[in-house]
Amino acid sequence: MLRARWLGTVPYREALALQQSLFTHGREQHLLLLEHPHVFTYGPRTDLAANLKVDPASVGAELVSVKRGGDVTYHGPGQLVGYPIVSVANSLGASDHVCAVQQVVVRTLHELGLTTAGCLPEYPGVWIDADGPNPRKICAIGVRLSRGRTMHGFALNVTTDLTYMRDHIVPCGIPDKPVTSLAEELVGTGREVSMREVVDLLTRHAADVWGGGVLERQDVAWKHRPDDLSAFSRGEGPGTAVRTAADHGIAGALLERPTENPTERPTEKPTEKETGRMMARLGQAGVSEGLTIATRKPDWLRPKVVHGPEVLSLKKTVRDFGLVTVCEEAGCPNLSDCWSDGTATFMVLGERCTRACGFCLVDTSKPLAPEADEPQRVAAAVERMRLDHVVLTMVARDDLADGGMAHVAACIAAIRSVRPAARVETLVSDAKGDPASLELLFSARPDVMNHNIESVARLQRAVRPSAGYARSLGVLSRSKAAGLTTKSGLVVGMGETSDEIDGCLADLAGIGVDIVTIGQYLRPTSNHLPVGRWVLPEEFDRWKVLGERLGIGHVEASPLTRSSYHAKQAADQVAGSAGVLVGTATPVSLR
Repeated sequence: MLRARWLGTVPYREALALQQSLFTHGREQHLLLLEHPHVFTYGPRTDLAANLKVDPASVGAELVSVKRGGDVTYHGPGQLVGYPIVSVANSLGASDHVCAVQQVVVRTLHELGLTTAGCLPEYPGVWIDADGPNPRKICAIGVRLSRGRTMHGFALNVTTDLTYMRDHIVPCGIPDKPVTSLAEELVGTGREVSMREVVDLLTRHAADVWGGGVLERQDVAWKHRPDDLSAFSRGEGPGTAVRTAADHGIAGALLERPTENPTERPTEKPTEKETGRMMARLGQAGVSEGLTIATRKPDWLRPKVVHGPEVLSLKKTVRDFGLVTVCEEAGCPNLSDCWSDGTATFMVLGERCTRACGFCLVDTSKPLAPEADEPQRVAAAVERMRLDHVVLTMVARDDLADGGMAHVAACIAAIRSVRPAARVETLVSDAKGDPASLELLFSARPDVMNHNIESVARLQRAVRPSAGYARSLGVLSRSKAAGLTTKSGLVVGMGETSDEIDGCLADLAGIGVDIVTIGQYLRPTSNHLPVGRWVLPEEFDRWKVLGERLGIGHVEASPLTRSSYHAKQAADQVAGSAGVLVGTATPVSLR
């Protein structure tokens, strides 16, 4: 089976991190299909002085060195880039794999009417008029093969601005051969070919070559562009909550939470108000309707709410140090269960998020400056509670140059200064995919690095329009490459299919993610995404078995599972299976 993913427009370095992780950890056949912002790449044997004619920055492009064959290559909008990360027989070499790539592209072009597409024996790639007097290169190919696994791939010009090739580089180091595109070759024919049509055809032929004719495909939204990754409003005010806190499963936290403005308290009278912009995105993803906010939940989604002395004690500790827990801010259904066990998850960098994900209750507004003494206050609370496994989460801080990663790293250092043996788990934003920002966190060496992918590829734009499927996979890939225990999570019941969750688990396993959590989405207010369906408990059981069979070390899956539920136990299991000495830490974590 071939797992094909249309990822939209992805910065080159993010896609490279994802490729490298699938190359290193993957066991299945993957094909990544995408477009890049303007970038020039070159292999280790490239003569840049001879083949790069401009300063890349002067034409709005990056310059990136890569470990592949070939010379200077351009990638940009309108160009279909394909990265087959597949296993090939030991008897086959790089040249055989290049031939396979050529075969996929040539078959696609022939079906599109370019019947003269073919290969030149002396040059890699795919050419138009390959056997004629004027061969023109329409597709560049550059691959890497090591230990029977491949990466890199091809770049097919669909509607590419060929100025970047004709005027700015010597394409692939071949000065005497012109370049062309599908759009250019079809001029005068009256036919236009969309990127989606090309992808549809190419994935079918790729499945024949690398998947035995079996294709599992998932696409992000086809209008997804980097400038589309922007925050959006769910609507005016907090919306209307479900009928009671207990019925919603938030353990009374939301209704009890103090507020400066009494009008911001959710009411108990249900309405059907929907936010048009958010719902339009959901409709574009193929989800037309969901359960009404008044729909009662099944029994398995009704947690037991008990505010015993342990809950009150932990709440007092949190208040004494002026801290915030995501348990309260996000309306976690496990608050009573976890707090009665003395556990909570600290949310640092404030309680105002710069993003407005369609499922999340955390406040979205202009944040305040980070509090310089917060790391010391978190550490003091950890010391008072004598915690051995600490979970820190954060709001997204796109207003900060580093996305808040240095602040989280400072919290890790402060905790270890008072409890050196404590394990620290961090649940962080994507820092806009910036490698330098992420390295600030990675260098602090959290014991578990968690970043939630949240949903399947198709629903990303509706569920979290300020993030991206490829970006999250890239963040997780960088974490794994840094040698960290890596964790992610999914919220289900928002309109995805069971097969899409299966495919997402395969993607997470393919990049080496160690721990995955899966839980049911519970709609906080009428201004949030509707619940698509109540997912049956046995489906969660199946995903646990599937994920661990695919190679994920531990899958925590149940209707009420949230990102940090049983965090310590999951970390213990993964550390134990890896042969790491865990010690005798008490069964307490910050939830």
